[in-house]
Amino acid sequence: MTKIAIIGCGFVADLYMRSFASFPNQHIAGVFDTDANRLSQFCTYWKLDDFATQDALLKSLPRGSVVLNLTNPHAHSAVNRAILNAGHHAYSEKPLAIDMQDARELSELAKSQGRYLASAPCSVLGEAAQTLAKAAREGVAGDIRLIYAELDDGFIPQAPYQDWTSESGAPWPFEDEFHVGCTLEHAGYYLSWLIAMFGPVTQVIAASAETIPDKPGAMGTADFSVATLFFERSGPPVRLTCSITAPHDHRIRVIGDAGVLNVKKAWSNSAPVRFHKRMILRRRLLEHPIGKRIKLVGGSHPKVKRWGAAEMNFALGPMEMVEALETGRTPRLAGDFALHLNEVTLAIQNAGRTRGVQDMSTSCETMEPMPWAL
Repeated sequence: MTKIAIIGCGFVADLYMRSFASFPNQHIAGVFDTDANRLSQFCTYWKLDDFATQDALLKSLPRGSVVLNLTNPHAHSAVNRAILNAGHHAYSEKPLAIDMQDARELSELAKSQGRYLASAPCSVLGEAAQTLAKAAREGVAGDIRLIYAELDDGFIPQAPYQDWTSESGAPWPFEDEFHVGCTLEHAGYYLSWLIAMFGPVTQVIAASAETIPDKPGAMGTADFSVATLFFERSGPPVRLTCSITAPHDHRIRVIGDAGVLNVKKAWSNSAPVRFHKRMILRRRLLEHPIGKRIKLVGGSHPKVKRWGAAEMNFALGPMEMVEALETGRTPRLAGDFALHLNEVTLAIQNAGRTRGVQDMSTSCETMEPMPWAL
């Protein structure tokens, strides 16, 4: 089996390890982190082999291994480059790079090396996303006219975030989170679903702003963004909102001629997909308040129990990449898909008050459904 290794063992790395436990035949070949104490703590907890340097880890692996880049977002570009230059495939936490030119160069490097560069999030490979996409393809809601997607997390600066720790004891990196911004951290969850369903975004009309200026490490980073997305082909217009200010709302609503497809939990692979049929009651037009649950026939993928705010199998992306490599096809989250996701996310994050309309220069294909969601 293709080897998998990890660089970076902070807060999110524990979520990956909990997820890898659902694939009992997969072994993590080694781990590196620049913080020696954290590295020791993580590897002791999960019973993994640690390496003293990044170079030592990369050299220990057979060429063509999959290396997970779970480092601080500002280190993503350099670490992805090192992984590719060592002859391995990179699976990067979002974003691929904070600068789009860096992302383009990494994409070209991967192609020149004959390697793949893939990007989280992988919830698009999960049951909720795949069920929603199948319902949209099959016209459950009729012709789709509009989509509302919300990724509002509540007033996070007032939450007890300094008490949040991972399973093996890593603190939630609040200064990094506030500095990078909620759009770069979270927009990809629904953007990946939408791009997978409708193909590339051609135009973004967005604005972003900092609404809470006194967050630790924020440095003027936007903590609110709203975007209208237009797709190259027949995709409907989409409104996407991200914030750590507005009350918690993680719904996506796909609005069609016959009613509304609704998912309430972006971070749950098992979130119900419901169809709310439109009807007239006492001369009022409304959608059915309960809705019919849409289910796939048969099984889907290994599930993990909820931990913190997430009920996601973070290993779906790396394991899909391994399966793709071993069967000779392109991983779903790699290549043009990853680069396009990065460009759209950066366009929204960096919109500010003045950028307004932005034309996208990258493109990709719609995503092939998972075999169990056909």
